[in-house]
Amino acid sequence: MKHERQTILIVDDVPANIGVLVEFLEEKQFRVLVARDGEEGLERCRLVQPDLVLLDVMMPGIDGLETCRRLKQDSETAGIPVIFMTAMTDSDNVVAAFEAGGVDYVTKPIRLTEVLARINTHLALREMHKQLSAQNTLLQETNDRLLQAEKMASIGQLAAGVAHEINNPIGFVNCNLGNLQTYVTTLFGVIDDFQQAASATHAVAAHMAALKEAAEVDFIRHDFAALMSESRDGLQRVKDIVQSLKDFSHADNADTAFADLHRGLDSTLHIVSSEIKNKADVVKEYGDLPPFECIASQLNQVFMNLLVNAAHAIAARGVITIRTGRAGQWIWIEIGDTGAGMSAETIHRIFDPFFTTKPIGIGTGLGLSVSYGIVKRHGGRIDVHSEPGKGSRFTVHLPIQREPPHEP
Repeated sequence: MKHERQTILIVDDVPANIGVLVEFLEEKQFRVLVARDGEEGLERCRLVQPDLVLLDVMMPGIDGLETCRRLKQDSETAGIPVIFMTAMTDSDNVVAAFEAGGVDYVTKPIRLTEVLARINTHLALREMHKQLSAQNTLLQETNDRLLQAEKMASIGQLAAGVAHEINNPIGFVNCNLGNLQTYVTTLFGVIDDFQQAASATHAVAAHMAALKEAAEVDFIRHDFAALMSESRDGLQRVKDIVQSLKDFSHADNADTAFADLHRGLDSTLHIVSSEIKNKADVVKEYGDLPPFECIASQLNQVFMNLLVNAAHAIAARGVITIRTGRAGQWIWIEIGDTGAGMSAETIHRIFDPFFTTKPIGIGTGLGLSVSYGIVKRHGGRIDVHSEPGKGSRFTVHLPIQREPPHEP
């Protein structure tokens, strides 16, 4: 395997030194660039991002120490190792070189084998540092994904527990409302019977009529029916929310099973209704989807992330459209919005962990990254179409068979 040549930038104002170093290092398969003073060296570092800098201390204009300080102050060049070349080897000058940000120094006159050994050492250290940073980033991403998964599992358990606890009092109230309606209906019947019996005697009938009017019995009879209807409707809405929690969390079954994705979308819409209702009207255009083998709670999490993001993308009132359908051996779920849209550069980064376009403190930048991983584990993919000012469409493609014969 052929490796790309590493780049060394030599910053020195003495042509003789430059010539010897360039020839020697190019023979050792390095790519060598040259700058004749500190200002030129800074500019080349910003443009080329060399792997290492050999920097002379004594130069016209800004000297090597100041050049190194400026390199370390710039976030784009701070990580480039700098080896000083100097004839001044007293302790004060050596300390000053390290304090400026240098990693090493070689003495003049230059001994080429020593230069090569120090270059190779610090290039190896830099590569190890890069690998360690990459591993740390990977570990952090893995840890965050595990925390997110644990959080969702906890939410599922909480939702299941809440649903169970709420279901019991709902059952009591529903039963009591039924009994109350029976009792009150019976009492109204008794009142009617009394009135009918009293009609034979004019004085008693008049007294009964006065009592009914004073107690507003006719109003109560009419209003009672409306109150019962509203109460039962309210209970049914609570039951629907509880059922949505259970469907969303699927706490009873975290394993792969056949699920109705339309039911999952509807239950997720119930869960995020508070995020959406003041921002957008929801239009559902459901196609014909077969039962799909999946971990339903995980796909519900994907739907939730996409729906919440769609709502957040809409500044004023807008529309969120949910469409579903089937194309050959694939099914697709599309969630579109009439929000701000995204640039091509943003689209390329939206699935990166921790990337977010939201203000600091709003969101973690993990929602779409986690969603991407969930869809990928189900054998699918997420397509994104968006233009600034024209909204966005996220389409989840899932194979009906885990190893699809071809993509749609």
